[in-house]
Amino acid sequence: MLAATKLFRVDDLLVQIYNSEAEMAQDVAQITQKYLQQVLQQQDTAAVLLATGNSQLKFLDALIALGGVDWSRITLFHLDEYLGVTADHPASFRRYMRERVEKRVCPQQFHYIEGDALEPVAECDRYTKLLQAQPIDLCCLGVGENGHLAFNDPAVANFQDPYSVKLVKLDTANRQQQVNTGHFPNIDSVPQYAFTVTLPLICAAKKIICLAPETRKAQVVKEMLQGSISTNCPASILRQQLSATLFLDVNSASLLS
Repeated sequence: MLAATKLFRVDDLLVQIYNSEAEMAQDVAQITQKYLQQVLQQQDTAAVLLATGNSQLKFLDALIALGGVDWSRITLFHLDEYLGVTADHPASFRRYMRERVEKRVCPQQFHYIEGDALEPVAECDRYTKLLQAQPIDLCCLGVGENGHLAFNDPAVANFQDPYSVKLVKLDTANRQQQVNTGHFPNIDSVPQYAFTVTLPLICAAKKIICLAPETRKAQVVKEMLQGSISTNCPASILRQQLSATLFLDVNSASLLS
């Protein structure tokens, strides 16, 4: 196993730093594999909430390549989806998950947020019921450059959110990030609204792993770990979660004192 070069806690959050994103992804994959094996030894099925985005790619590939997980006993969910996009849209998170995960592991079930649902509010209710039907054993996260978890941008993040799934307006920084990472050609093509799982549901997961590699995440990692715990940086809520671990590479950790 590729060990982290540094381990420390910030409040309740465990932080692990690696020499490279590749080493980080490989170690997190092994940690996740062992955890899911343990869960399935103790219970018949497991529920896992997955993130999309470039931060997850190497990790997901490494986890799937490892094998040793009985995916036929695991129900999968995802964190967010754009409002109004079809399942075959190049930037659709349903497409991301089908191609990168579902087709490769054949889970018991993969419940998708239907971004182009005719009744978006009813879709929030439907997905809420699916999520609340069982505990979430594992939640995988990335951190947005504005500090968001899922699509809980600072302006809409609520640490005591009464909803489990909601519709939100995406802020300009978030929409620009989607362009910068190659998901859309320009900001006008990025949907203004999206579905998101909320922060209380994320924090209720039995285990939370959060991956935030790359230099472009260095500033938000500093704010997340060394600023105040507030919705100005929604990811800072993880500092109150004993079940959470933040995984960094040397680039994303470069501004930490």
